[in-house]
Amino acid sequence: MSESFTSQSPSSVTVTTTARLHFGFLDPSGRGAQPFGSFGLSLDQPCTRLTVQSAEADSASGPEADRAARYLQTIAMSYGVDPAYRLHMEAAIPSHAGLGSGTQLALAVGSAFAALEGLDLSPLEIAGRLGRGARSGIGIATFEAGGAVLDSGPQDGALPALVARASFPEDWRVLLIFDPETKGLDGADEVAAFEALPAFPDAERADLRARIVDRALPALEARDFAAFCAEVGHLQERMGAYFAPLQGGPYTSPQVATVLDSLCADGVIGLGQSSWGPTGFAFAASEDAGEKLLAAARDHDESGVLRFTLARGRNEGAEIAPS
Repeated sequence: MSESFTSQSPSSVTVTTTARLHFGFLDPSGRGAQPFGSFGLSLDQPCTRLTVQSAEADSASGPEADRAARYLQTIAMSYGVDPAYRLHMEAAIPSHAGLGSGTQLALAVGSAFAALEGLDLSPLEIAGRLGRGARSGIGIATFEAGGAVLDSGPQDGALPALVARASFPEDWRVLLIFDPETKGLDGADEVAAFEALPAFPDAERADLRARIVDRALPALEARDFAAFCAEVGHLQERMGAYFAPLQGGPYTSPQVATVLDSLCADGVIGLGQSSWGPTGFAFAASEDAGEKLLAAARDHDESGVLRFTLARGRNEGAEIAPS
């Protein structure tokens, strides 16, 4: 997370933060001795970019402006602050797409508020004030530092803490597959889904954690593409099987599923769905390989409604600067 301020609080602050992939939970039921625990990756796109400035009257404009304004009002009230702000949303990560849009928006708004009011607030403190990160802490960790991150899951009433982090190789690419006509679970439906699912075996949780800590993260450090893809693929297989009864199969979007299944048949092993989806992803070891993967994905799209883009991992946190 980068900040650039003088000793005097600025009158206008711009925050830019990016989407994240959620590869899966160690205990997706949340009922074990160590509930949840998430593994994920910060991306360089899509992004949320907003500017908040002091004003004579409150106003909000741009995509997701109403939601952002509610976050701003909530955090200001929680600190007993009652000034007016002009909030403008230049860009917003698509909502309900499995890319962590809500947490990134909340943290961006909270960070802008803190800078304007001269408050030293960590992303964890902001998330707590705005009700984010109760199950997964990867959005908080990627906002702060980027990279591939593993969190502890919530413990003793505290939000998930960062357990491990590794940088994502600069030359690797991430194919993103968007279905704008499908939405992933959220809110009350998400809560009900977790309550309906069976407990997850503690032994399997331990196995997933060991695979991430002992194989997936070291594979990033060693730039071992095949090993990293194999471990993400294994985690995705387990998450897809566990959540299948609630999303009609391993993937939320049938259209995304068609493309991912076809890529799998082509021999691609590092692929899956981020969180509840519908966004799908697949890894490539280089720009050239990524372009070929992108072309193959487009060829496999029978629906004509999907959108595709080639992203990179992001190894830095959000950008917070006076404007």
